Amino acid sequence: MNNSSATKRRLAILGSTGSIGTQALDVVRRHRDLFSIELLTANNNTDLLIQQAKEFEPSAVVICNPDRYHEVADALQPLYIKVFAGMESVCDLVAADNVDMVLTAMVGFSGLESTVAAIRAGKAIALANKETLVAAGGIIMPLARESGSPILPVDSEHSAIFQCLQGERIRPVKLILTGSGGPFRQFTAEQLHEVTVDAALKHPRWKMGAKVTIDSASLMNKGLELIEARWLFDMAPEDIEVLIHPESVIHSMVRFADGSVMAQMAAPDMRLPIQYALSYPLRQELDVERVDFVKMGALHFEQPDTDRFPCLAIARDCVSRGGTACCTMNAGNEIAVSAFLEGRIRFTDIPTIVSETLAAAPFIEKPSLDDVFSTNFEARRIAETILKKHFN
Repeated sequence: MNNSSATKRRLAILGSTGSIGTQALDVVRRHRDLFSIELLTANNNTDLLIQQAKEFEPSAVVICNPDRYHEVADALQPLYIKVFAGMESVCDLVAADNVDMVLTAMVGFSGLESTVAAIRAGKAIALANKETLVAAGGIIMPLARESGSPILPVDSEHSAIFQCLQGERIRPVKLILTGSGGPFRQFTAEQLHEVTVDAALKHPRWKMGAKVTIDSASLMNKGLELIEARWLFDMAPEDIEVLIHPESVIHSMVRFADGSVMAQMAAPDMRLPIQYALSYPLRQELDVERVDFVKMGALHFEQPDTDRFPCLAIARDCVSRGGTACCTMNAGNEIAVSAFLEGRIRFTDIPTIVSETLAAAPFIEKPSLDDVFSTNFEARRIAETILKKHFN
């Protein structure tokens, strides 16, 4: 990665119309001298993709839904921006010579294939797609080392740990992931049974896409982050702790053998970890709210309640089990969250569907990448069958 003042870092942003993608483009907008956009991709949001392409003038765009191709191509034809359709095009373009870094901001398992293509091409990866490491961390990390592809975390928690480890020569003994607890932190089990989609989408601290927001409310997001941290930092699952921290000022912490704890603190704004990944190893100016310790007064911490929020316990069990367990869990969760957002199930049904999917799906102890893809397909089919049998 060349980050000299004379050379702009050339970016591909996968999932540019989503929450992470739009905030990444805001970072680029503020630092035009540091970054250029070479590739933008979206799944269905043609209007925003066209608007982004007109502003940032990438070399190419991809609309993953081929049915929307002509709409994008016709709109961008006067600008001579190349327009492609489908995931195969994304995989080809991320490997191109004009791309230095790939921000993987697609939501869900769908981001795995393009991330693998970028890693195989030796690109620097700004990783915002949790599911890549959740489903295939044991395959992805060795592949990245083999291809010389640096993986820079974008999640605020993993970025915090990454920042705390800069300059350290000794491995930490514990990683401490923090989380706000979501909108239902103080709800009883009975109250959780009645929560609505609208209530679940109102996160108290962060502005995120729908799927991630629901995962945050169920604490599955912390489970996914635990799995991701296990692979990113090569830590045993039992050495990764989760703490609820309602103020969301400490984004995560690292404990060392001498008892020292390093913490990264900032106001909750995703542009900070996005910008840190895009501009690493340098820090750039960013106009975000500054932490006011006097105004804050106090910071609070508590243990997560896995009786009320069983998704976190399910995730911890899956990462300890290894193999395809995490991939199956992720697939079941994606189906369950979609069903909740569509009003087909209750919020408290999400962990039930995930658990039943895990019980019914085949388990492969040492999967190949092909096994991961087939496991995801089969687990999603099983989860849909469970939905139709018990919840429709």
